[in-house]
Parts: sequence; C-alpha cells; structure tokens
Amino acid sequence: MDEALSQSIVAALKGLATSIAPNLQFHRKYGGEVFVPDAAHPNKFVGGVFAYKDHVSLEFSDGATLDDPSGHLEGKGKARRHLKLHSVHDIEAKDAAAYLRQTLQ
Repeated sequence: MDEALSQSIVAALKGLATSIAPNLQFHRKYGGEVFVPDAAHPNKFVGGVFAYKDHVSLEFSDGATLDDPSGHLEGKGKARRHLKLHSVHDIEAKDAAAYLRQTLQ
C-alpha cells in the first residue's frame, strides 16, 4: 500500500470518528494515533488507527464487546479487535461507522 492511499484511509477514518464524537482527540502513540474521548483523561483511550505496510488497522480496545453481526472484526485476544482496511471503500464496506458509534457514543 502506498503512502498516499494509507494517509487517505487514515484521514477518512479520523473524519468519520470526529463526525460521531466531535470532541474526540487523537494522540500519537504506539506508532499510530489513539482515540481519546475525554481530554481530562488523556491516557484512557478506546481504540486507534494504525498504518501498516499492507493495510490500515482500525482498532478497538474493547472490541470483543462490540456487536459484530457481519463478522468484520478480526482478532482473538481477550478484549481487542480490529478492522483491516485496504482501501477507502473498505471503510463503508466493513461498516466502520457502526463500530465507531458503539465505541464513541
């Protein structure tokens, strides 16, 4: 995945997240940006967006608790889940907005 595509996916995800939670903050951490819903607690984040060589990952700290009727979430850990996105189209195709709403509202 080239840098331009990666950055366009990240920008689209951040725009979607802030449309759902206008006061959401992004903090650089772990090689990406984590979602901080409460500025008073900057170390309490609920997920984040991370660009990798072949995809962009939209990660959810408590993803195992999210409703996932379409089975798009990946991961088998105790709590975390993620969506692997290879194009801007994947944001809609994998219904990222539904998972972000569950996490941010």
